[in-house]
Amino acid sequence: MSETVSPAGKAPGRADAGGPDANRWKALVFIAIAQLMVVLDATIVNIALPSAQQDLGISDGNRQWVVTAYALAFGGLLLFGGRIADLWGRKRAFVVGLGGFALASALGGAATNEAMMFGARALQGAFGALLAPAALSLLAVMFTDGKERAKAFGIYGAIAGGGGAVGLILGGFLTEYLDWRWTFFVNIPFAVVAAAGAYFVIREPKGGRNRSPLDVPGVILSTLGLVALVYGFTRAESEGWSDTVTIGMFVASAVLLAAFVAVEARVKAPLLPLRVITERNRGGVYLSLGLAIIAMFGLFLFLTYYLQVVKGYSPVKTGFAFLPMIAGMITGSTQIGTRLMTRVAPRLLMGPGFLVAAVGMLLLTQLEIGTSYAAVLLPGMLLLGLGMGTAFMPAMSLATLGVEPRDSGVASAMVNTSQQVGGAIGTALLNTIAASATTAYVADHIGGASGRAQQQLVQLQGQVQGYTSAIWFAVGILVVAAVVALTLINAGRPGSTAVAGSSDAAAETEAAAVPVAMH
Repeated sequence: MSETVSPAGKAPGRADAGGPDANRWKALVFIAIAQLMVVLDATIVNIALPSAQQDLGISDGNRQWVVTAYALAFGGLLLFGGRIADLWGRKRAFVVGLGGFALASALGGAATNEAMMFGARALQGAFGALLAPAALSLLAVMFTDGKERAKAFGIYGAIAGGGGAVGLILGGFLTEYLDWRWTFFVNIPFAVVAAAGAYFVIREPKGGRNRSPLDVPGVILSTLGLVALVYGFTRAESEGWSDTVTIGMFVASAVLLAAFVAVEARVKAPLLPLRVITERNRGGVYLSLGLAIIAMFGLFLFLTYYLQVVKGYSPVKTGFAFLPMIAGMITGSTQIGTRLMTRVAPRLLMGPGFLVAAVGMLLLTQLEIGTSYAAVLLPGMLLLGLGMGTAFMPAMSLATLGVEPRDSGVASAMVNTSQQVGGAIGTALLNTIAASATTAYVADHIGGASGRAQQQLVQLQGQVQGYTSAIWFAVGILVVAAVVALTLINAGRPGSTAVAGSSDAAAETEAAAVPVAMH
């Protein structure tokens, strides 16, 4: 089933035997619009949540399910979605994913009770799990020239990276000046434009489909195992690590995922061929990427709370406050990562990139109630974005190193899976650390506070103490990500002969410069 690569490095079966698809740059526009929609949706819904909760009568105990239902469906079904893209064809999976995402968004915007809202969010996650890997692998097989790929994925990454800030700003505007329901309805025009454009413009290279029978046991075990893992971390955040159900979820996840690996090693047509994850460079990318997302997710959450609760920023002002981080990501992705990706070994961009991000995070450990935005937050976020943008470009270029075209969908899904699981771990782990530090600080200082105003001040100081304690952990995690990248990844620069098959690999997926964010 695998395709061979011609001496010129072009995949066979392209639309034109003599060169790349003439519509590839137009296709990039529609694929980037789809990615923008998915990234935007993650942050836009978080800002709308308080208003939606009030309107629909969702209890405090249940409100987390607006986020969790999406995360469980998205994280649990990613590998299945990647395999479907390999089976159906990437273009078809992409268009179906967009259509389903639009319908689910309409359902969410029209929700009249909490059950309808939770169902709509789960549907969004399920179609997102089909859409995301299809977009990454589709873009990758359309750009086969090294310099063109670097430019295309830099643009794609920059647009996707901007989605986080656009979501915060747009979510604030829509919630404050229109209605929270528009934070769902706004997805529909994005999806319609992207689907129509993809249908008429994208010409997927022939060949490379994986028409083997679907590995049903693998689908069931991986979905249940990933859902249990994501839910375990989500529950740990709200109920604590010693909660019986939390522990049960982690145990169940370990058993299910171990059984999944055992099944994949034996079946003839596995859902996730183990060769995809056991190769040294790919394994290093998945691990370092997951660690970096753990650090970044926690920080994103803490800064949102710090700006709104401690500094009193409005949702719109908070969105604008994040712009330096997005500007740093765009610069790191399009100017540094793209220009150097074809000149230096990936680890020499990834390792230093994660370390620059760690320095930015280190600045943010200095937060206090009266901290100046210009003196601490601005340079910290700028460095964080710059480092992450620089590191993510080469990371994605290695994500499917040497993978056969028929496996590119499921290999792309592994990138999204490491990000999704990393996001769940980061939110739960760093939130727990922050909450513990806050509780300890308040317990130590509340006794000396006389009067309501003093007690409120201690509470705020405790919150900031919690954030900075968690950010210290995030700094350490980023340093570990840099060490992993520098030690495990040994591939040469794209196009060099350091790694066999890397010219084909680089054509597979050099995708987004920013995590499916900020989910």
